[in-house]
Amino acid sequence: MTIENNKIKHMKLNVGILGAGSWGTTVASLTAKNNDSILWARNEKTVQEINEEHTNKKYLPGAKLNKNLKASSSIEETVKNADVIVVGIPSQNFREVLRAAKPHIRPWVPIVSLSKGLELDTKMRMTQIIEQELPGHPAGVLTGPNLAKEIHAGQAAAAVIAMVDKTIAKQLQKVFSTGLFRVYTNNDVIGCELGGALKNIMAIATGMGDGANAGDNTRAALITRGLSELTRLGTAMGGRRRTFSGLAGMGDLVATCSSSKSRNHHVGFQIGQGKNLEQIIEEMDEVAEGVKTAKVVMELANDYKVDMPISREVYKVLYEGNTVYDAFRGLIKMESGSEKEPG
Repeated sequence: MTIENNKIKHMKLNVGILGAGSWGTTVASLTAKNNDSILWARNEKTVQEINEEHTNKKYLPGAKLNKNLKASSSIEETVKNADVIVVGIPSQNFREVLRAAKPHIRPWVPIVSLSKGLELDTKMRMTQIIEQELPGHPAGVLTGPNLAKEIHAGQAAAAVIAMVDKTIAKQLQKVFSTGLFRVYTNNDVIGCELGGALKNIMAIATGMGDGANAGDNTRAALITRGLSELTRLGTAMGGRRRTFSGLAGMGDLVATCSSSKSRNHHVGFQIGQGKNLEQIIEEMDEVAEGVKTAKVVMELANDYKVDMPISREVYKVLYEGNTVYDAFRGLIKMESGSEKEPG
């Protein structure tokens, strides 16, 4: 083991976290238990609140943050001494913030994405953006069934840190693992990242069903067939099949499709209740990634010649004026094949 590896094993690391939404703040509060952590927020009032009151009421109402966590409105201050950088920025702004941070990041520092989306213009995953903007930096993703408010409340949860380099993944495992938050490693970055992005569309679908009072059987069918659907596209794009039956696939899918705390399920639920998409988005404080991801997934399904019936019906509701009842009629009309076969 090298001196550098020994340092990582025995010394506190400096962790820089970009993005003070609910999940970015939660991860920052977790890492602050064992490491020196700085959280970047755009809003000066948020920075002041975190530093003085140890709260972020807008995104985590009623939660107390770790007192060791520091906040800053300066990207440079947040990343310049960081040994690990965590990026909790929505996918459509991810590249812009990474570019702003780039001049201040030391060489070879690992960059870990928290985002569960795909970039609209390029159809890229976030680790691909990291590799493009910051070549030479190990790129990874922290993902899984992670509802921020539950984790911050100290409820038991599990996540996956996915990096190609297993040694770095094991070192970062220690950075994020705390108390009842258990972190596993995986070197299938593609599969883990796609599982996190694609399940958001299924969460909108199950939310639509719940909002329209379609019932538990419908939700179970959507989750199960949704897993089959995201696995087909995920494996076509290079992910490993078994990844989609783990925490980053099935685990995340079940949590997001079943919880009213899920932003994507919330969007679907409101649509199922008859609300307009623009109005729903306007009333939300945070981004529901599945709304934009639905556009990208339809293009990817076409590129890889993969049939995505649930995603297609969600897309039609979001962007083509179809109703929730149109969507469910469309799914019912589909000819049922064998469960072992695609479809």
